[in-house]
Amino acid sequence: MPELTPPVSEQDHREGPDSAPVTLVEYGDFECPYCAQAHEIVKELHKQLGDRLRIVFRNFPLVDIHPYAQLAAEAAEAAGAQGQYWEMHDTLYDHQEDLNAASLTQYAEDLSLDVERFTRELSEHTYATRVRDDFDGGLASGVPGTPTFFINGLHHKGPLDFETLLKAILRAERK
Repeated sequence: MPELTPPVSEQDHREGPDSAPVTLVEYGDFECPYCAQAHEIVKELHKQLGDRLRIVFRNFPLVDIHPYAQLAAEAAEAAGAQGQYWEMHDTLYDHQEDLNAASLTQYAEDLSLDVERFTRELSEHTYATRVRDDFDGGLASGVPGTPTFFINGLHHKGPLDFETLLKAILRAERK
């Protein structure tokens, strides 16, 4: 079974306590419709499990089929540099059908980010390397597409519905 490479670190965007008994890592693409469905499942898992679950998101933009995925990933990173990664992450999934540069700038404005800095960093592709590092880590971990989940470092190969993921997380918690 493929293992997560590299392991979760301070570099990752994490939600939930580092002391949580289970870490759920998602490799996702902000333009992928299956990732949008998974996003809702992850939100519900987090709501039900609370501090027992730490969530990590890593970028895996499938640029051959999703033309705005790379820019959206860079937008999330730019928002993260201003302390609002998860807010932008959620906004991108909520508005998945509208991820062009003008819309991303509007989302930054809606989140009260420094819009001048945000647009400059997007135009300069300041976070392209960060996104590429996530993508390369996904390749090294055997990620076949999006969404792909790892539970406590091990690739989850089962269905991606709420009940199946919840059962897998609870099994990992008992180990």
